[in-house]
Amino acid sequence: MDPLRIITATEGFFTRREAKNAGYADREITSVVRQGAWHRIRRGAYVFADEWAGLDAVGRHRVRARAVQRSLGGKIALSHVSGMVAHGIDLWGVDLTKVHVTRLDGAGRPLEGDVVHHLGAVEEDEIETRDGLRTLPAVRCALETSLQANDEVAQCLLDAGLRAKAFTKEELIAEYKRMNQWPFSHPLGAAVGHADPLSGSIAESRCLWLFRVGGLPRPELQVPVYRADGSLVGIVDWAWPQFRLFGEFDGRVKYGKLLRPGQSPSDAVFEEKRREDEIREITDYRFVRVVWDDLDYPRRTLARFESRMQIAS
Repeated sequence: MDPLRIITATEGFFTRREAKNAGYADREITSVVRQGAWHRIRRGAYVFADEWAGLDAVGRHRVRARAVQRSLGGKIALSHVSGMVAHGIDLWGVDLTKVHVTRLDGAGRPLEGDVVHHLGAVEEDEIETRDGLRTLPAVRCALETSLQANDEVAQCLLDAGLRAKAFTKEELIAEYKRMNQWPFSHPLGAAVGHADPLSGSIAESRCLWLFRVGGLPRPELQVPVYRADGSLVGIVDWAWPQFRLFGEFDGRVKYGKLLRPGQSPSDAVFEEKRREDEIREITDYRFVRVVWDDLDYPRRTLARFESRMQIAS
């Protein structure tokens, strides 16, 4: 095995110095990169092209963050979206092309190639280590990222942090109050107030945001439905008991997660249909299902819910 593969198995990347220690001369390094076998992620840092191709955007960002941390050492801690990556929080609607750090030494330019440097007060006990990455607390990273996002993205990010148990709602409110005097912090008030750990996914958070800005009543979240014998039929994403209405987000990934050994996606879809039919029979509630494409047509999607609420009222 190439000894550099041992390094990437833990670090995700290797440096030019490590490549030379493994026997590669400067000319060979340049040649391997030009041939496409290695991918240069930043000055002096490389990954194997096949390993890089197997990473999603979050995985690639994590590797870049490790390389930046190796380069800048104790002068920085990951923050903003890079801190959220370190804490393993679901992301949507954010730019992952640059690594965000907060300077601990008060130096650094605002933008340096692939790194965005931030200045801010950091207490020594705020610095945490997650999977070998030095980062600021998850709640601070989530709020700092949300400050640079629109209201919908902020809602999704804050819900995701709560869902991951990276912080509690009480910690979120307290940190927001502490940051409330920062520039542009006020617009986050609604997102902080409505953030909910029961929102089951980014998609569900987008829907909850749509219900909020569209003027629909806030639903109950993750509502269990039981049979007469007390056994659980299933848990529904949203419920409006006053309208006898259920709502669910219907994502393709969901069916992959439902698969049992030997079960096909069509089998899973059929079982989901049977589950919904049984819930309808037990509760006599209507159902509205939402898919990703529906979120591109917010007015039409809201109208589907509104029409069923009017029918039931």
